[in-house]
Amino acid sequence: MRNTNFTETQFERVLKSGRFAITAELNPPDSADPEEVYRAALILAGVCDGINAVDASGANCHMSSLSICALLTKVGYEPVYQISCRDRNRIAIQGDILGAAALGVRNLLCITGDDVSAGDHPGAKAVFDFDSIQLLRTARKMRDESMYLSGRKITKSPDLFLGAAANPFAPPYDWRPQRLAKKVAAGAQFIQTQYCFDVDKFKEYMRQVRDLGLHDLVYILVGVGPLRSHRAAEFMRSKVPGVVIPDKIVERLKKTPKKEQQKEGKLICMEIIDEVKDIEGVSGIHIMAYRQEELVSEIVLESGFLPRPIKK
Repeated sequence: MRNTNFTETQFERVLKSGRFAITAELNPPDSADPEEVYRAALILAGVCDGINAVDASGANCHMSSLSICALLTKVGYEPVYQISCRDRNRIAIQGDILGAAALGVRNLLCITGDDVSAGDHPGAKAVFDFDSIQLLRTARKMRDESMYLSGRKITKSPDLFLGAAANPFAPPYDWRPQRLAKKVAAGAQFIQTQYCFDVDKFKEYMRQVRDLGLHDLVYILVGVGPLRSHRAAEFMRSKVPGVVIPDKIVERLKKTPKKEQQKEGKLICMEIIDEVKDIEGVSGIHIMAYRQEELVSEIVLESGFLPRPIKK
C-alpha cells in the first residue's frame, strides 16, 4: 500500500479532483543545450498538467529522459519520466528510479520500449531484462515496501505516481483489456494510450474495460495527435511501431490541398478529442505532436480545455 505520508503530484491531484487532465510529450532534442528543452517546455507548461520526457522513442537516440526530467523539475515544471526496459537491466533501472525521485521526479511511466530494429541504431544490443509489467511491480515494491528486488532495504523509498502505456488498436483486440488489467494489478495508477485514430475501436475497447471494472481503478488518458500531411500519416502507420491509422483518414488528407494538410490534420485531431472526451472511463488526453509544441497549445486552447472541465 502506498505510504499515506507521500505528497500527491500536481498531475495526480488533477486526476483525483475529476478535472479533465492533459499531458503532452516533450520530444527530446539532439543537443546538449538545456535551452532547447526549456523552449519547448515553456509552450507546453501553460496548457498541460504533465510533460512527458520521452525515452528514446522508436529506439532513436536523443537526450535522455532522466536528464530532461531533471531540467524540468529544476525550473518548477511537472515531468512524467518515461523509463524503458529496452536499454537497461534491473540494476540500472532501480538506480535510475531512486535517482529520479531524489531529483523530485515522481510521475513514472513504465514502458517496455520499441525494439532496436525500429530505430537509428539497429545494431545496438537490446536488454529487455524486464517488460513493463515487471517494471511496474519493481517500482511499486521500491515505493511501498522500501526494498530493492534483491530484498535489500531502501532507507528512503521513492515517492511515485505510477503509469503505463496501452495500445487498444493492435491485435488481438480482445486481449488488450486483459493486458491492461495485468498492468493495473502490477501497480499502474494512470494509463496513456497509443495514438487514437479509430474512435469506434477505442469505444469498443473502453466498453470491455468498463465490463472489467478497470475504469474505476485507473485513470485513462487517450493518446491523440495532429498529422502534418498524408505522407506523414503513411510514414507513421508503416514505420512507427504500434500506430494504426485508418485508410479513411489518410484519404481525407490526400484529398486536402498540400498547403492545407497540416491544418486539416489538426482539425482531425480536435474532432477525435471531441468524440473521446465524454466516453465513460476517459480521464484526459495525452497529446503527441513530434516537435510541434505550438500545435499542442493551439489544440488545447481551440478545444476549449481552459479552464479545465470537470468530468461528470
